[in-house]
Amino acid sequence: MDQEVLVLTEEDDGVRVITCSGAFDQATLEPLRRACAPALADPAVRRIVLDVSRVTFADSSMLNTMLHLLHLLHLLHLLRTSSLVLAGPLPRTLARVLELTQADRLFPTADGMREARTL
Repeated sequence: MDQEVLVLTEEDDGVRVITCSGAFDQATLEPLRRACAPALADPAVRRIVLDVSRVTFADSSMLNTMLHLLHLLHLLHLLRTSSLVLAGPLPRTLARVLELTQADRLFPTADGMREARTL
């Protein structure tokens, strides 16, 4: 499966949805980083939903990118309320990395997009 990162059309509700599909490792994370940058820069965005339901592989490099994004959102929290939510179901490899590192406690996770938008 080819990798794809898409920013979904906005519904003007302060939620930016970024969908990821395919494999994500150190060599393939740049599209995800580029997709997240405008959401971080936009003061109207109060939540980023990362749809990982079609990720076929994710290693600690993806976790590192997610932690960096979460850190930036926490820094911005001083200026606005913002959060990062994962929309699943989580792929097995990503769920395992989150569980092993106990980072699963840091990321609210929803079983679908509708729940993730309002979680």
